[in-house]
Amino acid sequence: MGVFTLLDTLFSFWQANEMIIALVLFLATYALMLLIPKYNAYIALGVAAIFAVTRMASVEKIITIDWVPNWNVLMMILGTMGVVALFIESKMPALLADIIIDKTKNVQFASVALALFAGFISAFVDNVATVLMIAPVAVTIAKKLKVSPVNMIIAISVSSNLQGAATLVGDTTSILLGAEAGMDFNDFFFFLGKPGLFWINQFAAITTALVLLFLFRKEKDPIRIEEKTKVTDFVPSVLMVATVVLLIIASFLTLPDITVGGKAVAFRDAIPLNGIICVGLFIIGFVRKLAKKEKVKHIVEELDFFTLMLLIGLFIIIGGIEEVGIIQKISEILQKVSGGNVFIMFTIFTWASVMLSAVIDNIPYVMTMLPVVTALATAPGMPEGSRFVLYFGLIIGATLGGNITPIGASANIAGIGILRKEGYTVTAKTFMRISVPFTIVAVISGYVLAWLLFRPAALSPEVLAGLAA
Repeated sequence: MGVFTLLDTLFSFWQANEMIIALVLFLATYALMLLIPKYNAYIALGVAAIFAVTRMASVEKIITIDWVPNWNVLMMILGTMGVVALFIESKMPALLADIIIDKTKNVQFASVALALFAGFISAFVDNVATVLMIAPVAVTIAKKLKVSPVNMIIAISVSSNLQGAATLVGDTTSILLGAEAGMDFNDFFFFLGKPGLFWINQFAAITTALVLLFLFRKEKDPIRIEEKTKVTDFVPSVLMVATVVLLIIASFLTLPDITVGGKAVAFRDAIPLNGIICVGLFIIGFVRKLAKKEKVKHIVEELDFFTLMLLIGLFIIIGGIEEVGIIQKISEILQKVSGGNVFIMFTIFTWASVMLSAVIDNIPYVMTMLPVVTALATAPGMPEGSRFVLYFGLIIGATLGGNITPIGASANIAGIGILRKEGYTVTAKTFMRISVPFTIVAVISGYVLAWLLFRPAALSPEVLAGLAA
Protein backbone atom coordinates (compact mmCIF):
# COMPACT_ATOMS: atom_id res chain seq x y z
CA MET A 1 0.00 0.00 0.00
CA GLY A 2 2.91 2.30 0.78
CA VAL A 3 4.20 1.96 -2.77
CA PHE A 4 0.84 2.93 -4.24
CA THR A 5 0.62 5.89 -1.88
CA LEU A 6 4.07 7.03 -2.98
CA LEU A 7 3.17 6.67 -6.64
CA ASP A 8 -0.06 8.60 -6.09
CA THR A 9 1.88 11.36 -4.34
CA LEU A 10 4.40 11.54 -7.16
CA PHE A 11 1.60 11.62 -9.75
CA SER A 12 -0.17 14.43 -7.91
CA PHE A 13 3.08 16.39 -7.61
CA TRP A 14 3.77 15.92 -11.33
CA GLN A 15 0.29 17.15 -12.28
CA ALA A 16 0.53 20.18 -10.00
CA ASN A 17 3.95 21.17 -11.36
CA GLU A 18 3.58 19.97 -14.95
CA MET A 19 4.49 23.29 -16.54
CA ILE A 20 7.64 23.71 -14.41
CA ILE A 21 8.74 20.11 -15.08
CA ALA A 22 8.14 20.52 -18.83
CA LEU A 23 10.14 23.74 -18.86
CA VAL A 24 13.06 22.14 -16.98
CA LEU A 25 13.06 19.17 -19.37
CA PHE A 26 12.89 21.49 -22.35
CA LEU A 27 15.79 23.64 -21.17
CA ALA A 28 17.81 20.54 -20.23
CA THR A 29 17.25 19.11 -23.73
CA TYR A 30 18.63 22.15 -25.49
CA ALA A 31 21.50 22.52 -23.04
CA LEU A 32 22.57 18.90 -23.61
CA MET A 33 22.24 19.22 -27.39
CA LEU A 34 24.39 22.32 -27.41
CA LEU A 35 27.01 20.66 -25.19
CA ILE A 36 27.14 17.24 -26.87
CA PRO A 37 25.81 17.64 -30.44
CA LYS A 38 27.07 14.17 -31.38
CA TYR A 39 24.14 12.62 -29.47
CA ASN A 40 21.46 15.19 -30.39
CA ALA A 41 19.03 12.69 -31.88
CA TYR A 42 19.18 10.32 -28.92
CA ILE A 43 18.80 13.18 -26.42
CA ALA A 44 15.76 14.54 -28.24
CA LEU A 45 14.12 11.13 -28.61
CA GLY A 46 14.81 10.28 -24.95
CA VAL A 47 13.20 13.47 -23.65
CA ALA A 48 10.38 13.10 -26.19
CA ALA A 49 9.69 9.64 -24.72
CA ILE A 50 9.37 11.22 -21.25
CA PHE A 51 6.90 13.77 -22.65
CA ALA A 52 4.91 10.96 -24.31
CA VAL A 53 4.87 8.59 -21.30
CA THR A 54 3.83 11.34 -18.90
CA ARG A 55 1.18 12.53 -21.38
CA MET A 56 2.61 16.04 -21.50
CA ALA A 57 2.70 15.48 -25.24
CA SER A 58 -0.30 13.88 -26.91
CA VAL A 59 0.68 10.57 -28.50
CA GLU A 60 -2.62 10.47 -30.38
CA LYS A 61 -1.69 13.58 -32.35
CA ILE A 62 1.16 11.73 -34.07
CA ILE A 63 -1.31 9.55 -35.99
CA THR A 64 -3.93 12.26 -36.63
CA ILE A 65 -4.14 15.28 -38.93
CA ASP A 66 -2.70 17.42 -36.12
CA TRP A 67 0.70 16.04 -37.04
CA VAL A 68 0.33 16.43 -40.80
CA PRO A 69 2.58 19.54 -40.91
CA ASN A 70 5.31 17.59 -39.09
CA TRP A 71 4.95 14.55 -41.34
CA ASN A 72 5.05 16.92 -44.30
CA VAL A 73 8.42 18.27 -43.16
CA LEU A 74 9.83 14.82 -42.43
CA MET A 75 8.67 13.35 -45.74
CA MET A 76 9.96 16.37 -47.62
CA ILE A 77 13.38 16.02 -46.00
CA LEU A 78 13.52 12.28 -46.66
CA GLY A 79 12.45 12.62 -50.29
CA THR A 80 14.78 15.53 -50.97
CA MET A 81 17.68 13.65 -49.38
CA GLY A 82 17.05 10.83 -51.84
CA VAL A 83 16.77 13.10 -54.88
CA VAL A 84 19.89 14.96 -53.79
CA ALA A 85 21.80 11.66 -53.44
CA LEU A 86 20.87 10.78 -57.02
CA PHE A 87 21.73 14.34 -58.08
CA ILE A 88 25.21 14.10 -56.55
CA GLU A 89 25.85 10.71 -58.13
CA SER A 90 25.06 12.17 -61.56
CA LYS A 91 27.96 14.62 -61.10
CA MET A 92 25.75 17.62 -61.89
CA PRO A 93 26.77 19.37 -58.62
CA ALA A 94 30.36 18.96 -59.73
CA LEU A 95 29.55 20.70 -63.01
CA LEU A 96 27.74 23.53 -61.17
CA ALA A 97 30.75 23.79 -58.90
CA ASP A 98 32.97 24.11 -61.96
CA ILE A 99 30.78 26.95 -63.29
CA ILE A 100 30.88 28.83 -59.97
CA ILE A 101 34.64 28.29 -59.73
CA ASP A 102 34.97 29.65 -63.25
CA LYS A 103 32.89 32.77 -62.46
CA THR A 104 34.38 33.68 -59.06
CA LYS A 105 37.96 34.54 -58.26
CA ASN A 106 38.36 33.02 -54.78
CA VAL A 107 36.72 30.99 -51.98
CA GLN A 108 35.40 34.15 -50.30
CA PHE A 109 33.29 35.22 -53.28
CA ALA A 110 32.24 31.66 -54.09
CA SER A 111 30.89 31.20 -50.55
CA VAL A 112 28.87 34.43 -50.69
CA ALA A 113 27.60 33.65 -54.20
CA LEU A 114 26.31 30.26 -53.02
CA ALA A 115 24.66 31.86 -49.98
CA LEU A 116 22.85 34.45 -52.12
CA PHE A 117 21.77 31.77 -54.60
CA ALA A 118 20.43 29.61 -51.76
CA GLY A 119 18.53 32.60 -50.40
CA PHE A 120 16.86 33.25 -53.75
CA ILE A 121 15.77 29.61 -54.08
CA SER A 122 14.52 29.60 -50.49
CA ALA A 123 12.12 32.45 -51.23
CA PHE A 124 10.04 29.96 -53.22
CA VAL A 125 11.01 26.56 -51.84
CA ASP A 126 11.17 25.21 -48.30
CA ASN A 127 14.33 26.23 -46.42
CA VAL A 128 15.36 22.66 -45.66
CA ALA A 129 14.85 21.54 -49.24
CA THR A 130 16.98 24.48 -50.38
CA VAL A 131 19.86 23.51 -48.11
CA LEU A 132 19.67 19.90 -49.24
CA MET A 133 19.83 21.04 -52.87
CA ILE A 134 22.57 23.68 -52.64
CA ALA A 135 24.87 22.23 -49.98
CA PRO A 136 26.18 19.42 -52.25
CA VAL A 137 27.53 22.08 -54.60
CA ALA A 138 29.47 23.63 -51.70
CA VAL A 139 30.80 20.23 -50.66
CA THR A 140 31.95 19.54 -54.21
CA ILE A 141 33.71 22.92 -54.46
CA ALA A 142 35.44 22.32 -51.13
CA LYS A 143 36.60 18.87 -52.23
CA LYS A 144 37.99 20.24 -55.50
CA LEU A 145 39.89 22.95 -53.63
CA LYS A 146 40.79 20.70 -50.68
CA VAL A 147 39.32 23.16 -48.15
CA SER A 148 36.71 22.81 -45.40
CA PRO A 149 33.07 23.24 -46.55
CA VAL A 150 31.92 24.24 -43.02
CA ASN A 151 31.75 28.01 -43.56
CA MET A 152 30.08 27.63 -46.95
CA ILE A 153 27.31 25.40 -45.68
CA ILE A 154 26.68 27.50 -42.57
CA ALA A 155 26.32 30.53 -44.86
CA ILE A 156 23.91 28.60 -47.10
CA SER A 157 21.81 27.53 -44.10
CA VAL A 158 21.43 30.98 -42.53
CA SER A 159 20.76 32.62 -45.91
CA SER A 160 18.02 30.08 -46.61
CA ASN A 161 16.33 30.95 -43.32
CA LEU A 162 16.61 34.67 -44.05
CA GLN A 163 14.72 34.49 -47.33
CA GLY A 164 12.02 32.13 -46.04
CA ALA A 165 9.81 35.13 -45.17
CA ALA A 166 10.26 36.80 -48.56
CA THR A 167 7.17 35.29 -50.19
CA LEU A 168 3.93 33.65 -49.18
CA VAL A 169 5.27 30.24 -50.19
CA GLY A 170 8.77 30.58 -48.79
CA ASP A 171 8.12 29.24 -45.30
CA THR A 172 5.33 27.90 -43.10
CA THR A 173 5.46 31.05 -40.96
CA SER A 174 4.73 33.14 -44.07
CA ILE A 175 1.69 31.00 -44.84
CA LEU A 176 0.48 31.50 -41.27
CA LEU A 177 1.01 35.25 -41.58
CA GLY A 178 -0.91 35.37 -44.85
CA ALA A 179 -3.88 33.59 -43.29
CA GLU A 180 -3.99 35.81 -40.18
CA ALA A 181 -3.35 39.13 -41.97
CA GLY A 182 -5.39 38.35 -45.10
CA MET A 183 -2.32 38.71 -47.35
CA ASP A 184 -2.07 37.04 -50.75
CA PHE A 185 1.04 36.24 -52.79
CA ASN A 186 1.28 39.71 -54.34
CA ASP A 187 1.00 41.42 -50.94
CA PHE A 188 4.45 40.10 -50.03
CA PHE A 189 5.87 42.19 -52.89
CA PHE A 190 3.77 45.35 -52.57
CA PHE A 191 1.52 45.99 -49.58
CA LEU A 192 -0.54 49.03 -48.60
CA GLY A 193 1.11 50.99 -51.39
CA LYS A 194 4.65 50.21 -50.18
CA PRO A 195 7.43 47.68 -50.88
CA GLY A 196 6.49 44.49 -49.00
CA LEU A 197 8.32 41.81 -47.06
CA PHE A 198 10.07 40.53 -50.19
CA TRP A 199 11.98 43.80 -50.62
CA ILE A 200 12.66 44.10 -46.89
CA ASN A 201 14.28 40.65 -47.11
CA GLN A 202 16.33 41.65 -50.17
CA PHE A 203 17.68 44.66 -48.29
CA ALA A 204 18.63 42.35 -45.41
CA ALA A 205 20.23 39.92 -47.89
CA ILE A 206 22.47 42.69 -49.26
CA THR A 207 23.60 43.80 -45.79
CA THR A 208 24.27 40.23 -44.67
CA ALA A 209 26.24 39.52 -47.86
CA LEU A 210 28.59 42.30 -46.74
CA VAL A 211 28.84 40.60 -43.33
CA LEU A 212 29.75 37.28 -44.96
CA LEU A 213 32.36 38.97 -47.15
CA PHE A 214 33.93 40.37 -43.99
CA LEU A 215 33.77 37.08 -42.06
CA PHE A 216 35.31 35.17 -44.97
CA ARG A 217 37.89 37.89 -45.75
CA LYS A 218 40.83 35.57 -45.08
CA GLU A 219 39.58 32.89 -47.47
CA LYS A 220 41.46 34.23 -50.47
CA ASP A 221 42.45 30.89 -51.97
CA PRO A 222 42.22 31.33 -55.74
CA ILE A 223 39.88 29.04 -57.54
CA ARG A 224 40.16 27.85 -61.10
CA ILE A 225 39.12 24.87 -63.10
CA GLU A 226 41.29 23.02 -65.55
CA GLU A 227 38.66 20.71 -67.05
CA LYS A 228 34.91 20.83 -66.51
CA THR A 229 33.09 17.75 -65.22
CA LYS A 230 31.09 15.73 -67.71
CA VAL A 231 27.54 14.72 -66.75
CA THR A 232 26.39 11.43 -68.24
CA ASP A 233 22.94 11.07 -66.60
CA PHE A 234 20.62 14.08 -66.66
CA VAL A 235 17.54 12.34 -65.20
CA PRO A 236 18.50 13.18 -61.56
CA SER A 237 18.83 16.83 -62.62
CA VAL A 238 15.34 16.62 -64.13
CA LEU A 239 14.07 15.16 -60.85
CA MET A 240 15.75 17.99 -58.93
CA VAL A 241 14.21 20.66 -61.16
CA ALA A 242 10.85 18.85 -60.97
CA THR A 243 11.06 18.98 -57.18
CA VAL A 244 11.47 22.76 -57.25
CA VAL A 245 8.81 23.35 -59.91
CA LEU A 246 6.21 21.06 -58.35
CA LEU A 247 6.73 22.57 -54.89
CA ILE A 248 6.18 26.03 -56.36
CA ILE A 249 3.09 24.89 -58.27
CA ALA A 250 1.72 23.18 -55.15
CA SER A 251 2.07 26.46 -53.29
CA PHE A 252 -0.28 28.18 -55.72
CA LEU A 253 -2.90 25.46 -55.96
CA THR A 254 -6.34 26.20 -54.60
CA LEU A 255 -7.56 22.87 -53.28
CA PRO A 256 -11.01 21.97 -51.98
CA ASP A 257 -11.66 20.97 -48.37
CA ILE A 258 -11.89 17.27 -47.62
CA THR A 259 -13.96 15.48 -45.00
CA VAL A 260 -12.08 13.86 -42.10
CA GLY A 261 -14.05 12.30 -39.28
CA GLY A 262 -17.24 13.96 -40.48
CA LYS A 263 -15.61 17.41 -40.41
CA ALA A 264 -14.48 19.61 -43.30
CA VAL A 265 -10.72 20.12 -43.18
CA ALA A 266 -8.49 22.16 -45.49
CA PHE A 267 -6.70 19.87 -47.95
CA ARG A 268 -3.25 21.11 -46.92
CA ASP A 269 -4.04 20.43 -43.27
CA ALA A 270 -5.03 16.85 -43.98
CA ILE A 271 -2.58 15.77 -46.72
CA PRO A 272 1.24 16.25 -46.58
CA LEU A 273 1.31 17.38 -50.21
CA ASN A 274 4.88 18.70 -50.36
CA GLY A 275 6.15 15.59 -48.64
CA ILE A 276 4.34 13.36 -51.11
CA ILE A 277 5.89 15.28 -54.02
CA CYS A 278 9.43 14.90 -52.69
CA VAL A 279 9.11 11.24 -51.68
CA GLY A 280 7.32 10.43 -54.94
CA LEU A 281 10.10 11.89 -57.09
CA PHE A 282 12.72 10.04 -55.05
CA ILE A 283 10.84 6.77 -55.54
CA ILE A 284 10.77 7.39 -59.31
CA GLY A 285 14.54 7.87 -59.36
CA PHE A 286 15.17 4.92 -57.03
CA VAL A 287 12.95 2.53 -59.00
CA ARG A 288 14.63 3.65 -62.22
CA LYS A 289 18.02 2.63 -60.80
CA LEU A 290 16.63 -0.73 -59.72
CA ALA A 291 15.15 -1.27 -63.18
CA LYS A 292 18.57 -0.56 -64.71
CA LYS A 293 20.08 -3.04 -62.22
CA GLU A 294 22.36 -0.38 -60.77
CA LYS A 295 23.64 -0.42 -57.18
CA VAL A 296 21.42 1.45 -54.72
CA LYS A 297 23.02 0.63 -51.35
CA HIS A 298 25.03 3.88 -51.33
CA ILE A 299 21.86 5.86 -52.07
CA VAL A 300 20.14 4.40 -48.99
CA GLU A 301 23.24 5.16 -46.94
CA GLU A 302 23.00 8.81 -47.97
CA LEU A 303 19.60 9.15 -46.24
CA ASP A 304 20.34 10.94 -42.97
CA PHE A 305 18.12 9.08 -40.52
CA PHE A 306 19.96 10.71 -37.59
CA THR A 307 18.56 14.10 -38.61
CA LEU A 308 15.09 12.65 -39.11
CA MET A 309 15.15 11.14 -35.59
CA LEU A 310 16.30 14.46 -34.14
CA LEU A 311 13.45 16.32 -35.81
CA ILE A 312 10.85 13.76 -34.64
CA GLY A 313 12.08 14.17 -31.05
CA LEU A 314 12.01 17.96 -31.26
CA PHE A 315 8.52 18.01 -32.79
CA ILE A 316 7.19 15.96 -29.86
CA ILE A 317 8.96 18.10 -27.25
CA ILE A 318 7.79 21.37 -28.79
CA GLY A 319 4.26 20.00 -29.01
CA GLY A 320 4.47 19.07 -25.33
CA ILE A 321 5.56 22.49 -24.08
CA GLU A 322 2.84 24.02 -26.22
CA GLU A 323 0.21 21.70 -24.75
CA VAL A 324 1.14 22.41 -21.12
CA GLY A 325 0.82 26.15 -21.78
CA ILE A 326 4.42 27.39 -21.66
CA ILE A 327 4.29 29.19 -25.02
CA GLN A 328 0.92 30.73 -24.12
CA LYS A 329 2.32 31.91 -20.79
CA ILE A 330 5.20 33.62 -22.56
CA SER A 331 2.70 35.31 -24.86
CA GLU A 332 0.69 36.63 -21.91
CA ILE A 333 3.81 38.09 -20.33
CA LEU A 334 4.75 39.84 -23.56
CA GLN A 335 1.20 41.18 -23.85
CA LYS A 336 1.38 42.78 -20.39
CA VAL A 337 4.84 44.24 -20.87
CA SER A 338 4.08 45.85 -24.24
CA GLY A 339 1.52 48.35 -22.88
CA GLY A 340 -0.15 50.56 -25.50
CA ASN A 341 2.89 51.96 -27.32
CA VAL A 342 3.17 50.62 -30.89
CA PHE A 343 6.93 51.15 -31.14
CA ILE A 344 7.54 49.37 -27.82
CA MET A 345 5.28 46.52 -28.94
CA PHE A 346 7.09 46.31 -32.28
CA THR A 347 10.49 46.25 -30.60
CA ILE A 348 9.43 43.60 -28.07
CA PHE A 349 7.82 41.35 -30.66
CA THR A 350 10.83 41.59 -32.98
CA TRP A 351 13.64 41.00 -30.51
CA ALA A 352 11.77 38.64 -28.17
CA SER A 353 10.93 36.56 -31.23
CA VAL A 354 14.60 36.47 -32.16
CA MET A 355 15.60 35.15 -28.74
CA LEU A 356 12.75 32.66 -28.38
CA SER A 357 13.04 31.30 -31.93
CA ALA A 358 16.71 30.63 -31.29
CA VAL A 359 15.71 27.76 -29.00
CA ILE A 360 12.14 26.80 -29.91
CA ASP A 361 10.44 25.91 -33.16
CA ASN A 362 9.11 29.08 -34.77
CA ILE A 363 5.96 27.48 -36.18
CA PRO A 364 4.07 26.85 -32.90
CA TYR A 365 5.48 30.14 -31.57
CA VAL A 366 4.17 32.14 -34.55
CA MET A 367 0.84 30.30 -34.46
CA THR A 368 0.45 31.36 -30.82
CA MET A 369 1.70 34.91 -31.18
CA LEU A 370 -0.22 35.97 -34.32
CA PRO A 371 -3.60 36.04 -32.49
CA VAL A 372 -1.91 37.94 -29.64
CA VAL A 373 -0.72 40.57 -32.10
CA THR A 374 -4.20 40.83 -33.59
CA ALA A 375 -5.79 41.24 -30.15
CA LEU A 376 -3.26 43.88 -29.09
CA ALA A 377 -3.44 45.86 -32.33
CA THR A 378 -7.23 45.92 -32.45
CA ALA A 379 -7.72 46.86 -28.79
CA PRO A 380 -9.52 50.18 -28.07
CA GLY A 381 -7.23 53.17 -28.45
CA MET A 382 -4.71 51.48 -30.76
CA PRO A 383 -3.86 53.36 -33.99
CA GLU A 384 -5.49 52.06 -37.16
CA GLY A 385 -3.14 49.85 -39.17
CA SER A 386 -0.76 49.13 -36.29
CA ARG A 387 -1.21 45.39 -36.55
CA PHE A 388 0.76 45.08 -39.79
CA VAL A 389 4.02 46.49 -38.50
CA LEU A 390 3.63 44.21 -35.46
CA TYR A 391 3.02 41.21 -37.73
CA PHE A 392 6.17 42.01 -39.70
CA GLY A 393 8.25 42.47 -36.55
CA LEU A 394 7.05 39.10 -35.30
CA ILE A 395 7.79 37.32 -38.59
CA ILE A 396 11.20 38.94 -39.07
CA GLY A 397 12.26 38.00 -35.55
CA ALA A 398 10.79 34.49 -35.60
CA THR A 399 12.21 33.67 -39.04
CA LEU A 400 15.71 34.92 -38.29
CA GLY A 401 15.97 33.91 -34.62
CA GLY A 402 16.39 30.28 -35.58
CA ASN A 403 19.68 31.22 -37.22
CA ILE A 404 21.43 31.95 -33.94
CA THR A 405 21.97 28.36 -32.77
CA PRO A 406 22.78 25.21 -34.77
CA ILE A 407 19.52 23.61 -33.64
CA GLY A 408 17.32 26.70 -33.89
CA ALA A 409 16.03 25.89 -37.38
CA SER A 410 15.48 22.72 -39.39
CA ALA A 411 17.66 24.13 -42.20
CA ASN A 412 20.56 24.48 -39.76
CA ILE A 413 20.10 20.91 -38.59
CA ALA A 414 19.99 19.68 -42.19
CA GLY A 415 23.17 21.60 -43.09
CA ILE A 416 25.06 20.29 -40.07
CA GLY A 417 23.79 16.80 -40.90
CA ILE A 418 25.39 17.05 -44.35
CA LEU A 419 28.67 18.20 -42.80
CA ARG A 420 28.57 15.34 -40.29
CA LYS A 421 28.20 12.83 -43.12
CA GLU A 422 31.29 14.39 -44.70
CA GLY A 423 33.23 13.88 -41.48
CA TYR A 424 33.01 17.43 -40.03
CA THR A 425 31.82 18.14 -36.48
CA VAL A 426 30.35 21.62 -36.12
CA THR A 427 30.39 23.01 -32.59
CA ALA A 428 27.98 25.68 -31.38
CA LYS A 429 30.91 28.11 -31.20
CA THR A 430 31.90 27.52 -34.83
CA PHE A 431 28.33 27.92 -36.04
CA MET A 432 27.59 31.02 -33.96
CA ARG A 433 30.78 32.77 -35.08
CA ILE A 434 28.97 33.21 -38.41
CA SER A 435 25.31 33.02 -37.41
CA VAL A 436 25.27 35.65 -34.63
CA PRO A 437 26.66 38.65 -36.61
CA PHE A 438 24.66 37.52 -39.65
CA THR A 439 21.43 37.41 -37.64
CA ILE A 440 22.00 40.67 -35.78
CA VAL A 441 22.63 42.61 -39.00
CA ALA A 442 19.70 40.93 -40.78
CA VAL A 443 17.27 41.65 -37.93
CA ILE A 444 18.41 45.27 -37.58
CA SER A 445 17.98 45.78 -41.34
CA GLY A 446 14.48 44.30 -41.34
CA TYR A 447 13.54 45.97 -38.03
CA VAL A 448 14.49 49.47 -39.22
CA LEU A 449 13.00 49.17 -42.71
CA ALA A 450 9.72 47.56 -41.55
CA TRP A 451 9.20 50.33 -38.96
CA LEU A 452 9.98 53.13 -41.42
CA LEU A 453 7.63 51.70 -44.05
CA PHE A 454 4.71 50.35 -42.03
CA ARG A 455 4.44 52.28 -38.76
CA PRO A 456 0.91 53.78 -38.51
CA ALA A 457 2.21 57.33 -39.06
CA ALA A 458 3.82 56.25 -42.37
CA LEU A 459 0.55 54.95 -43.86
CA SER A 460 -1.37 57.30 -46.11
CA PRO A 461 -4.79 58.68 -45.04
CA GLU A 462 -6.38 56.80 -47.95
CA VAL A 463 -4.91 53.49 -46.77
CA LEU A 464 -5.95 54.13 -43.17
CA ALA A 465 -9.47 55.01 -44.30
CA GLY A 466 -9.63 51.80 -46.31
CA LEU A 467 -8.47 49.73 -43.33
CA ALA A 468 -11.05 51.40 -41.08
CA ALA A 469 -13.78 50.65 -43.61
